[in-house]
Amino acid sequence: MCGIVGYIGQKDASQILLDGLRKLEYRGYDSAGIAIHSADGLEIVKEAGRIARLSEEVARKATNGSVGIAHTRWATHGAPTKINAHPHTDAHQTIAIVHNGIIENYLDIKKELSGKGITCVSETDTEVVAHLAALLWDGDLVTTMHAITTRLRGSYALAMMHASDRNTIVVTRKDSPLVIGEGESENYVASDITALLSYTREFKLLEDNQIARIGRNSIEIFDASLHPVSVESMHVSWDALAAEKGGHAHFMLKEMMEEPKVVRDTIRPRINESKDAVVLEGLGLDKELLAGIDKIFITACGTAYHAGMVAKYLFEHLGGIPVEVEFASEFRYRNPLVGSRTLVIVISQSGETADTLAALREAKRLGAHVLAIVNTVGSSIAREADDVIYTWAGPEIAVASTKAYIAQLSVIHLLAVHIGTLRNVMDRSAVRAYLAELEKIPEKIATILEQRHVVQQLAERFAHAGDIFFIGRGFDYNIALEGSLKLKEISYIHSEAYAAGELKHGTIALIEEGTFVAALCTQGTMIDKMVSNIKEVKARGAQVLGITCERFGSVSEVADMTLYLPDTPDNLVPILAVVPLQLFAYYCALERGCDVDKPRNLAKSVTVE
Repeated sequence: MCGIVGYIGQKDASQILLDGLRKLEYRGYDSAGIAIHSADGLEIVKEAGRIARLSEEVARKATNGSVGIAHTRWATHGAPTKINAHPHTDAHQTIAIVHNGIIENYLDIKKELSGKGITCVSETDTEVVAHLAALLWDGDLVTTMHAITTRLRGSYALAMMHASDRNTIVVTRKDSPLVIGEGESENYVASDITALLSYTREFKLLEDNQIARIGRNSIEIFDASLHPVSVESMHVSWDALAAEKGGHAHFMLKEMMEEPKVVRDTIRPRINESKDAVVLEGLGLDKELLAGIDKIFITACGTAYHAGMVAKYLFEHLGGIPVEVEFASEFRYRNPLVGSRTLVIVISQSGETADTLAALREAKRLGAHVLAIVNTVGSSIAREADDVIYTWAGPEIAVASTKAYIAQLSVIHLLAVHIGTLRNVMDRSAVRAYLAELEKIPEKIATILEQRHVVQQLAERFAHAGDIFFIGRGFDYNIALEGSLKLKEISYIHSEAYAAGELKHGTIALIEEGTFVAALCTQGTMIDKMVSNIKEVKARGAQVLGITCERFGSVSEVADMTLYLPDTPDNLVPILAVVPLQLFAYYCALERGCDVDKPRNLAKSVTVE
């Protein structure tokens, strides 16, 4: 979740840009840089680490000018280093580019550039855009930007300057936000309104595929065919904190609303053009290595552990390989049967979870090949693992994980297909059908989020319950565990999740008149069994919320209330089923007056055992 800032006017651009970057620090970043039109051409200053380091370097170099662009980077392609930081330039430093998003076909463009003798110096997907811009340069920033975008596949917000044009910044966007701030004889650009609230309250919001030419006294906006379009200005009255949250009351809600984009960004670059194969760039887990693996061992903590439980089902079903899952906090102390023929997968949002890092080191000591699924480039787990797959969820500010968990599930589905392909369990047609359904998931999540008011009404009804239970079978039990955890984390309601088939073996004793039970019923092979389990708890006075897919009408016949998910194949429905449970936890916490983003006693990254 990178940040872009741009300025053109009469003032010292560097100080405005640095101030804007500081306002975007909440988004998370690991490096930063600015490009200024100076008397000597484009001057680029970049640093890994905090904005304070960049500010010191800008002051040392006495960077001066009234036009510039700046960027904070959250590493996706390449480690958080100075050379990978934005802005990126062409070989002659005539063009400067900053970019948010992911260029899915950057390797193809990089290969084309190499064929023309152009060498990229960074590991990023963004640098290729700067070199491509130099190749396509026709003397005009707008038409050059248009030519660039016809070559790109993926998501992007781009801001570009050229050394020969000291009076223009050009910007465009696709699936990544970008706003233009209006001033007197000066104008601004940012990826987020909050960066500019100190300078203006008037904004133009770019739509996908629009291109804007921004001067000191003018803003021209063009559509995808380069026809001029009129965009009305919006007056913003929010305070800065509300702007950081995208107008939402809490970061947790903002992050849930980002889930469709997170899934899209996670899966799209990793599906080949024919849509019949998963491409996991740089992964050493090839057919030869996998042939020497007898077992997969997954270890993680908390929410990531629940993602690992879903992975067990998927890897066994799609990959035909036995899988064991263990809490990372227990891994070292159980003398695990792990060796050179074991693939150990560790999952962590932060990449710094102490228990998970300790499990990784133990697995490597025992001779296992370790694959990490993490969200943070350059983290300890990412550095020490033999292989790493990044989830690309962007930073999570709220302590309770939502979009990072969704991203972990998305990566797990891709990895399951990859393993199934390598082990000849899935052929091309099966992969094509599976990926086609996976690509529908973002839109289906968006549909659920649009109906969040229904979940809110349920939460208001049950937020003051003493106990809430979640039940399910198979995948649904895994999701029930995560839903229960979310509720405990942020609402402090006592909640437990049970495998529905185990109710009769003791836990049904907890059900009494008025007990609230959320029953997940999304697995076609288990609907009849779940209907029986609902009847069991209702016979003892429970009030039951059924969460099911649209095609399973029998659930509504026995449940007191029913939430419907869009029809989805059994293997993929866990990504959808967790969304209403996240919303339910959020609205329960809201109703109880809890601090949603910062629940008591919890930390975002658990770096102690």
